[in-house]
Amino acid sequence: MKSVPEYLCETYDVAVIGAGHAGCEAALACARLGLETIVFMVSADTIALMPCNPNIGGTSKGHLVRELDALGGEMGRNIDKTYIQSKMLNRSKGPAVHSLRAQADKQRYTASMRRVMENTDHLTLKQAEVTDLLWEELPDGTKQVTGVKIASGGIFPCRAAVLCSGVYLNARCIYGEVSQYTGPNGLPRATKLTDSLVAAGLQVLRFKTGTPARIDGRTIDYTKMEVQTGDEPVVPFSFENRPEDIAREQAVCYLAYTNEKTHEIIRENIDRSPLFSGDIQGTGPRYCPSIEDKVVRFPDKERHQIFIEPEGEYTNEMYLAGLSSSLPEEVQIRMYRSIRGLENAKIVRNAYAIEYDCLNATQLKPTLECKFIHGFFSAGQANGSSGYEEAAAQGLIAGINAARLLRGEEPVVIDRSQGYIGVLIDDLVTKETKEPYRMMTSRAEYRLLLRQDNADLRLTEIGHEVGLISDERYEKFLEKKAAIDAELARLNATILGANERVNEYLRCINTAVIHTGTSLAELLRRPEMTYEMLAPLDPERAELDTSVIEQVEIETKYEGYIERQRIQVEHFRKLEKKRLPEDLDYNLIPSLRLEARQKLSKLRPENVGQASRISGVSPADISVLLVWLANSSRTQRKETEGADV
Repeated sequence: MKSVPEYLCETYDVAVIGAGHAGCEAALACARLGLETIVFMVSADTIALMPCNPNIGGTSKGHLVRELDALGGEMGRNIDKTYIQSKMLNRSKGPAVHSLRAQADKQRYTASMRRVMENTDHLTLKQAEVTDLLWEELPDGTKQVTGVKIASGGIFPCRAAVLCSGVYLNARCIYGEVSQYTGPNGLPRATKLTDSLVAAGLQVLRFKTGTPARIDGRTIDYTKMEVQTGDEPVVPFSFENRPEDIAREQAVCYLAYTNEKTHEIIRENIDRSPLFSGDIQGTGPRYCPSIEDKVVRFPDKERHQIFIEPEGEYTNEMYLAGLSSSLPEEVQIRMYRSIRGLENAKIVRNAYAIEYDCLNATQLKPTLECKFIHGFFSAGQANGSSGYEEAAAQGLIAGINAARLLRGEEPVVIDRSQGYIGVLIDDLVTKETKEPYRMMTSRAEYRLLLRQDNADLRLTEIGHEVGLISDERYEKFLEKKAAIDAELARLNATILGANERVNEYLRCINTAVIHTGTSLAELLRRPEMTYEMLAPLDPERAELDTSVIEQVEIETKYEGYIERQRIQVEHFRKLEKKRLPEDLDYNLIPSLRLEARQKLSKLRPENVGQASRISGVSPADISVLLVWLANSSRTQRKETEGADV
């Protein structure tokens, strides 16, 4: 085989490898912060591609998208432009787990993001396969990124690179006995970059995910299914939009169920599933299992939900959420046709599993920069996560920190008390992920503080300081914040007398009367009371935006719980502030258990808080670390005082 001659191409500040959701956010962040950025993709058709379900958000994932928007990311704005159905999930539960989810028009979502990318200053798009990460050895034994090389031999010098390869590294799509060496949707895969990453000293893992079939909607009998409609009015993902700004006629989705016949077909052919035959070596996601997994793991369950969702307005393809599979094609046909309403279904695209290479994310700092390759960042499924939202969140942070590194600025790290983004990244870089990581509300310790409704109040200050939130948007944010604070103060200060007029109204709305002067805030804390129900007793109130009212109501009703979590956060931050020296030799710390020494030496946590979250490091080990740090600090002070004398 002839070697490809190398040649020098243009120089860029940042090279982004991949144009999926992580790559788009990383590239846009760098370019919008003024850095000359090039984004490489194996195909221009992969820009913000949704190879699995074309939806954005969902339980906990909706939190990530709203946090992205609060920081200045693009995903929220893009889904607001291209959604076809929107719902707020978990409305019957508390506000901490309310999560926005929107079904997207797949083609319009991709086209809209591509339009944004193509019209962003300082951003260049390039269809090419990156085969090599180029670097030079530094005197201390670490490495420095110097550029990337593409399949044609072209070398693009750069000062930083962001890996956003998605599921394309050595990808293989499998169903039954069929194995296709492609990326998702039959697109080209990246075959050479993994070798270069390994040569640079990076540890690579092999993960697996999958997707269900797409069915011709004309062959579905929707009359046998339950109708699923969207919310009216919709709640925007972007804090820049109001409900009326994005209102539109929404598409209809449907709910169906598997049955015993479906499960029987699966059980009879389970040995032909590459998941169980041993043909698939990659580790799959535990929290997003295939239908084969569900039938095997839950043998007593009589049925499983299937959501029938449109791929878009300009196609008849319907996505069967909940029916991911890698069974052979003829088995898939029988399986789908056993379901009520799908008796005559025709498959447009077969379901398949996909294996791919990704990095062990514990090799990264909380900034998403590699610990031993300066200027090399990684984001998204390349870090072992799953989902568009998880990818985009990492992409934004990696892009911001690549830009700040090159501008000589301090990196941005969102901690676990500030956002789901912080929980996501901390889990990836601290805990040794053995399967594709999926965000869930249960992973967040402070989820009452990290609600999707207050993401702007938590993170817009950071987005503005970074430079991704405009002054105009920031001024509107400050006005909203001031309005919330003023209304909370007014409700606490406004006292109602225990007179007959007040009590008559309270009886009418089926709540207890008052016997002494009571503040409006105290009345609002009653479970059955809402801000709007107080209006007849509060004629002097100003007209407030619904987003302000929402915050006032939540902060008032959950005040005690919120305050309790804020106290917990203060304790958390004390540990986060206790830094651990980069060159600390844990073998020299007496009383530290062997397992803890090994784990701490391997993962090199930046602070005591991060150390406490490493699997295998016990509370007793943390106590030993705290004592050692205190003694070390006293010793340093004495040495300094002695030197001064």
